[in-house]
Amino acid sequence: MLYQFTVPQFIKMLSNLNAILDKAEVFAAAKKIDAEVLLQSRLAPDQFNFIRQVQIACDTAKLAASRLTGKEAPTHADTEKTLPELKARIASTITYLEKFTAQDFAESATRHISQPRWEGQYLTGEEFAQHHALPNLYFHITTAYSILRHNGVEVGKKDYLGKMPFKK
Repeated sequence: MLYQFTVPQFIKMLSNLNAILDKAEVFAAAKKIDAEVLLQSRLAPDQFNFIRQVQIACDTAKLAASRLTGKEAPTHADTEKTLPELKARIASTITYLEKFTAQDFAESATRHISQPRWEGQYLTGEEFAQHHALPNLYFHITTAYSILRHNGVEVGKKDYLGKMPFKK
C-alpha cells in the first residue's frame, strides 16, 4: 500500500515541478532576465534558495523510496547551477523512481527507518512516509513554487497540482 501513496505521488509532483521550471525558463527569456536571478532567489534570508529547494525535493523522493525498500539510491553532487541542470536532476530522480514496483514495498510498512539527526530514534515505514517523506516533499516543492511565483513567474494552483485523475 505504501507504494501507491509514495512513488506515484513523488513522480507526479516532481513532474509538476519540472513543468514549473519550464514556465520559469519562458518567463526569464520573455522578461530578458538572467535565470540565475530566479535560481538564487529565496523567500527569507535564512531559507535555502530555489536551486536547493529543487535538490532537496529530489533527494526526499529518491531517499524515501530507498529507505522504504532498502534499495540503494543514486547520488547527486548538488552542483546544479542552471535550469537545464535542475531539469536533468528531476529527470534522473523520476527515472530511478520508475524502477520501483508495489512488490518492492511489501515489507516497508514495518521497516524501522532512522536518520543520524534523529539520535537513535526511528519511525516505522508507514510513519516515515506519512509524517516525514510526503510532507517534506510537499514543503520543498511548495517553497520552490512560491519562490518563482514571488518573482513574477505566472504559475498557479493547477501547475502545482498537475493533472487530476477525474472520472466521468
